[in-house]
Amino acid sequence: MNRDRARDGDFPWWLVILAGVAAWAFWQVQSSAIYAQVLATLAKGIGITVYVTVVAFALAAALGLVLAVALLSRHVVLRQAARLYVEVVRGVPIIVLLLYVAFAATPAAVAAWNWLTGPLGLDPLRTRDVSLLWRAVIALTIAYSAFIAEVFRAGLEAVARGQIEAAEALGLSRWQQFRYIVFPQAFRTILPPLGNDFVAMVKDSSLVSVLGVTDVTQLGKIAAAGNFRYFETYNVVALIYLVMTVSLSLVLRRIEARLRLKSG
Repeated sequence: MNRDRARDGDFPWWLVILAGVAAWAFWQVQSSAIYAQVLATLAKGIGITVYVTVVAFALAAALGLVLAVALLSRHVVLRQAARLYVEVVRGVPIIVLLLYVAFAATPAAVAAWNWLTGPLGLDPLRTRDVSLLWRAVIALTIAYSAFIAEVFRAGLEAVARGQIEAAEALGLSRWQQFRYIVFPQAFRTILPPLGNDFVAMVKDSSLVSVLGVTDVTQLGKIAAAGNFRYFETYNVVALIYLVMTVSLSLVLRRIEARLRLKSG
């Protein structure tokens, strides 16, 4: 306990160092036309990066919660189906999943949709009608839902059995037990690893550049190929991601600290 308090009370020298690096980078942008030009180019991709991250993570969290409930279900078929999904998805690299969803699963899904809706007289859907941006979002959703499902499962299982039995004794339905008893207690356990997954998705969102989605990484590759200023360009790319991830980490630590105070 004393060691934990000592670590929590350590002066954040790492943050001071990062702040110094950020200040140096800001000075470079202000004083160097090259850095300023690179930043202006890459800034256009920040919105895409944030959009992909937020939408994919929200969808992955929703799907992950459903999978976690299925993993804890009393029905063996649901448990086994959810476990199959989780193990298969976690065993495939995210970049492979991106390529598979974009160039294999999407055309197959479009063909299946056209086959089902053909007799209804609807206009056929074309593969190109499904944007690469949404293919990337779907792939990240599938990839992260498997990891988030395990986070939710562990958090839900951490709730004491006595709490559930007390809720049953009060006559609460299973939905009421989950909403009022189980999930509020599990959330405190779930939040730290869930926050880590969110930060990880910010970084993994850079993989969508392999599909040509104009996020920060893709614009960085285009800019570097045009100006041959690889050092300056990738310095700015790295700094943008670093600012986003460190800022999120600090916010999440603050939230976790408040939750610990409330629970303490």
